[in-house]
Amino acid sequence: MQASRARLFKEYKEVQREKAADPDIQLVCDDSNIFKWTALIKGPSETPFEGGVFQLAFAVPEQYPLQPPQVRFLTKIFHPNVHFKTGEICLDILKNAWSPAWTLQSVCRAIIALMAHPEPDSPLNCDSGNLLRSGDIRGYQSMARMYTRLAAMPKKG
Repeated sequence: MQASRARLFKEYKEVQREKAADPDIQLVCDDSNIFKWTALIKGPSETPFEGGVFQLAFAVPEQYPLQPPQVRFLTKIFHPNVHFKTGEICLDILKNAWSPAWTLQSVCRAIIALMAHPEPDSPLNCDSGNLLRSGDIRGYQSMARMYTRLAAMPKKG
């Protein structure tokens, strides 16, 4: 557990130092628990998620970095690789392709890449995956855009 604390503290310092370097990701450590983090990520440009800000929750295991963090979307998102109700993310690096070389910041980058390049063949959201597999790109994009507007964009007062 000491090693994981040291590693997370090192990542925390790097996040503080590089805040301006990566404006698409805002990683925040819980004040009272270094194993709990949240992130705000910007939807990638030229995708239905553009203009949205999505919140992620990280639960980091005590065996980190030997085991991957559990990450889920707190913001609703219409995407084939994200469970619509739980926010669970189907991404190989969070499962069997994890490496201790990954950091929480690089996991956020991989999730942004997944948002831009969905994998409809391993869907957690079957409706979304079926639209893409059947070639209905327009249907998928309009649903994804609608949920981005509803859940991930600031309300105009």
